[in-house]
Amino acid sequence: MKRPIRVLVAKVGLDGHDRGAKIIATALRNEGMEVIYTGLRQTPEMVVNAALQEDVDAIGISILSGAHMTVFPKIIALMKEKGMNDVLLTGGGIIPDEDMQELNQMGVGKLFAPGTPTTDIAQYIGEWVGINRPF
Repeated sequence: MKRPIRVLVAKVGLDGHDRGAKIIATALRNEGMEVIYTGLRQTPEMVVNAALQEDVDAIGISILSGAHMTVFPKIIALMKEKGMNDVLLTGGGIIPDEDMQELNQMGVGKLFAPGTPTTDIAQYIGEWVGINRPF
């Protein structure tokens, strides 16, 4: 029997709005994934260390603060430093399209705008993990 997909969901920085992250965490659980929710005010280092400890397949960052061009590059750099080349970094929030494209070019996976159906997010994670981390 294959194990469920493991996803770490985090809020990085001082952004205290976590309703969306909690909705995503619940939706992913409802799709059969194991979800580790780190809570508010995480640093990139805390997120990557938790992802390593929990042996996750994907990291989902919820960001509404406008710091996405700082947070995502820092997390991707830490992931590379720790050899986490087969872990998906994805997320969503208030991120302009041009910034999404730039982050994708840096190695961040698909990013989701507010209002994206949770089933689309779960499907993307499931397909990515199925291709990149078959188990």
